Amino acid sequence: MSSTDRTSELDPARGRVTPCKLAHVVRRTARFDEMLRWYQTVFGARVVYGDAMIAFLSYDDEHHRFAIANVPGLAEQPTLAAGTDHVAFTYASLGDLLHTYVRLRDEGIEPYWCINHGPTTSMYYKDPDGSSVELQVDNFPTLAECNRWMESGDFAANPIGVIFDPEDLLARFRSGEALASLALRPPLPEGKSPFDMLRF
Repeated sequence: MSSTDRTSELDPARGRVTPCKLAHVVRRTARFDEMLRWYQTVFGARVVYGDAMIAFLSYDDEHHRFAIANVPGLAEQPTLAAGTDHVAFTYASLGDLLHTYVRLRDEGIEPYWCINHGPTTSMYYKDPDGSSVELQVDNFPTLAECNRWMESGDFAANPIGVIFDPEDLLARFRSGEALASLALRPPLPEGKSPFDMLRF
């Protein structure tokens, strides 16, 4: 890189520079082996490096997407304490998300909350320490379409979403129902508010 390029990178006129990607998530745990198994199972992750103190895992070409730090004697995390609520991961298609749901279900890992937020169809899981992980698929083919919908009155009226039964969605997918129909967020059930859709 030339000195001119370096100078231009530091130019304040560039304004805010955003990260180019989300790199990794680090979890502290007293359930080291259980957490390792869970993240390997859910994400199909491999251990890039591991010892008795820490393990680094990746499911793609990043050197690590997760690190699991072994800290014996940690206290349990309190329910609904301040902090990160969840970390979300996007699948390429609804078929990929449902395939993952079936694979995890068959291995005894069930979502505690399945909801069509509107922008996404999402399944939330809890790892062995109770930290939430969202597995999702985008419901709109383009970002522009998603943004238009989010700016509409539909999203303002219900920014939470509508819960769904994953087995019902799976059956509808298998039956050949159109993907656009499967992605469409249904109206709230009669007499329910967006807050009735929350699960913790």
